[in-house]
Amino acid sequence: MSATELTALLIFCTAMSFSPGPNTTLSTALAANFGLRRALRFCLAVPTGWTMLMLASGLGVGALIAGVPPLRWAVKLLGVAYMLWLAWQLARTARLSQADPARLQVGFWQGVGLQFINIKAWMLALTLSAGWVVSSAGAPAPNPGERLFIVCLVMLFFAFVSNFLYALIGSLLRDWLAQGARLLWFNRALSGVLVVTALWMLTV
Repeated sequence: MSATELTALLIFCTAMSFSPGPNTTLSTALAANFGLRRALRFCLAVPTGWTMLMLASGLGVGALIAGVPPLRWAVKLLGVAYMLWLAWQLARTARLSQADPARLQVGFWQGVGLQFINIKAWMLALTLSAGWVVSSAGAPAPNPGERLFIVCLVMLFFAFVSNFLYALIGSLLRDWLAQGARLLWFNRALSGVLVVTALWMLTV
């Protein structure tokens, strides 16, 4: 992979990873409600799931989902339903003392699974596959396996760093959020982000 391609990949991954989305929103919410240690499992789950999804996309599963409308809609609807459920659970927590881990059941394996029902993640994986894995400067790449490995390493790094940063911000806000109704409105704002993201996914 040339320096130009790698630079473009880094810029693209930075923009996609650090922009608010379901993963970063949940990282923030988990850390704000349960602390950084609890959120760390999810922060590790996202890059794990993303790498698995990227490998699946590179092997053709992503193209299959994108090319078969019933499969595409199944992924969309499952992802939307799950995010709306998470938004509802999150919006019900008003105080740190009421934060119940059973409500936000987003542990390691749930975080991994979330990547596979996120149609936005599949479309991103397809974009990376088409732009950086199977092609090079508009021509078929002679080394797609090597390029897939590089893309997976880059996404592994960005997926963890972006989610950990959002979780760190959430954990730093815990003391401030413990006062009055701040946590309630913070959680409702984050649940609103999840709802908007879920509805946006229907248009992808």
